Amino acid sequence: MSDLVLVTGGTGFIGSGLVRELVRAGFRIRVLDDDSRGRSVRLDGIQDGVELVRGDVRDLAAVRRAMKGASAVAHLAFINGTEFFYSKPELVLEVAVKGIVNTLDAAIQAGVGRYYLMSSSEVYQLASRIPTDESVAMSIPDPLNPRYSYAGGKIISELMAINYGRRYFEKTVIVRPHNVYGPDMGQEHVIPAFAIRMQQQMARYASGVIPFEIQGDGRQTRSFVYIDDFVDGCARAFLQGDNLGIYHVGTQEEVAMTTVAELVARACGRQIEVVAGPERAGGTPRRCPDISKVRALGYEPQVSLEEGVRRTVAWYLAQ
Repeated sequence: MSDLVLVTGGTGFIGSGLVRELVRAGFRIRVLDDDSRGRSVRLDGIQDGVELVRGDVRDLAAVRRAMKGASAVAHLAFINGTEFFYSKPELVLEVAVKGIVNTLDAAIQAGVGRYYLMSSSEVYQLASRIPTDESVAMSIPDPLNPRYSYAGGKIISELMAINYGRRYFEKTVIVRPHNVYGPDMGQEHVIPAFAIRMQQQMARYASGVIPFEIQGDGRQTRSFVYIDDFVDGCARAFLQGDNLGIYHVGTQEEVAMTTVAELVARACGRQIEVVAGPERAGGTPRRCPDISKVRALGYEPQVSLEEGVRRTVAWYLAQ
């Protein structure tokens, strides 16, 4: 294939994984990223197939320059990490709104045929049905809670992609990731945060059972998907999915946060006693996707949670 795909946010954790998957599939890739959250070193080893353009997705001129000659755009540039939803909600929304407007405008001007959007499982908050399929209503329970800045930005982005997509693009596809994890994903997410805290606790407790505090009582559940599995499913959805299709990519293995903490401890060769801690307002008690739609495209997760946690923890302990 000789198609040129522009990937915004392509030096980020998920973005770089998707870039590698698309390069393997034979696409030429151009990455637009300002490295404010990403790191270009994540693209080491595939530079021959990737053109890296420094730029901010909020800068329309930069987006237009990066869009020239592209036949498709995968828009991933966003402010991720739960900590930032609370501490920088205005920045989260600014990047969300300007990013979707600028990439749509630039893609239309450049005659790009395909628009791919990375959304999030956060659009559901308190899902009415679990496992949750793509038809379940999106919601913002409380506009005064800064956490929902991220979900709000993703909902806005989905609405714009779909409604502009009907008129201006041959194909528009949306992927909603569900708790992607893996090595080098930053420190603001639960598994790396647990790994870093375990390392600190192991320094304090050289032997015996380690007290380990988590948010809430630990009964909250999530379904985690390892990065390698996720980018396989994401690429399948983008390349094989229906026009105006929305696809969950994740796993249907729903696990309690206490289990996740115990898996992290096991990967460190230690035992823990989970201690309930304060819980931030706005979290959801359960999250598990129905992945039937993407499974119909041939997707099937391969990496178990225990193995994925082992790989991830090993990476963080080595840093």
